[in-house]
Amino acid sequence: MKYKNIVVTGGAGFIGSNFVRYLKETYKDIQITILDHLTYASSLKTIEDLLDDRVGFHKLDIANDLELSKHIDERVDLIVHFAAESFNDKSLHDTSVFVKSNIVGTYNLLELARKYDIRFHHISTDEVYGDFPLESKDKFTEKTQYNPSSPYAATKASADLLVKAWVRSFGVRATISNCSNNYGPYQFPEKLIPLMIQNCLDHRKLPVYGDGLNVRDWLYVEDHCKAIDMVLERGRLGQVYNVGGHNERNNLYIVKRIISEVNRLTGDPEINESLITHVTDRKGHDRRYGIAPDKIREELGWYPETPFEEGIVKTITWYLENRTWVEHVVSGAYQDYYKRMYEGR
Repeated sequence: MKYKNIVVTGGAGFIGSNFVRYLKETYKDIQITILDHLTYASSLKTIEDLLDDRVGFHKLDIANDLELSKHIDERVDLIVHFAAESFNDKSLHDTSVFVKSNIVGTYNLLELARKYDIRFHHISTDEVYGDFPLESKDKFTEKTQYNPSSPYAATKASADLLVKAWVRSFGVRATISNCSNNYGPYQFPEKLIPLMIQNCLDHRKLPVYGDGLNVRDWLYVEDHCKAIDMVLERGRLGQVYNVGGHNERNNLYIVKRIISEVNRLTGDPEINESLITHVTDRKGHDRRYGIAPDKIREELGWYPETPFEEGIVKTITWYLENRTWVEHVVSGAYQDYYKRMYEGR
């Protein structure tokens, strides 16, 4: 890799920690500094095995520009920006933290990238584009107009626009990638796949929003990490790259597939479809996402290597083999959060 001193924001979270793990295993001559606020969805437990003389960690809030400026200066070659509040459901209850982290935090990082001429890559989401009807066959492209539905998606769209403006107005050397739904190891169990795996193992009800027919494109996290690497190495500055898995599935299919696989792997007859319970749909729930990763394939040669049926088995197996990690991250405040989200719906 041409960048040697790299800052990864949100590096103790799901995708960020997987990316740090990927970088460390792939490149032996780089220094990585993880900056993470360690909110409820990230944990030192996730990265403790990575920390050494090549990977450092500092706990801070990227919305605090004074603290942030202590750790980013002219010695930094690259900022890879994952840090974000990212759970749609939570954004409907407390929007202020999304504005602070996703908009103010991105602004602070862009100003430091501008000051020290640091290469900047912003991780974003396909949710900025809005959604399609279920019957539609359309796909999001990099030219699709932004039409965010939730406070979360709106703050990510705002951050994307800041990056684009700083590129055009100030010459910041930046790129953006908009990805579909990631899954894989180390994902906090507020999200669909790890939540369903954990609830299966605990014999808890499996809450499915509405009719469960909402469709998402599923991207295995390691494939996403490789895509980011390619954008950093060969992507054109100022460009946006969509990253998707070619794996569109509805939520009910995902839940039933998890039940089947966890049942098979554990031999537990109590893990069956009777655990499924349909709960009140969330407000503004997008119906279908579909993303076209044609540009990144044509320009950089990236493609998603992991079929969903392979990736979901790898993911479930990881959670079965890492129950200690799960038990650690879901202790304490998460239990109160779970009750607020699902009980009584």
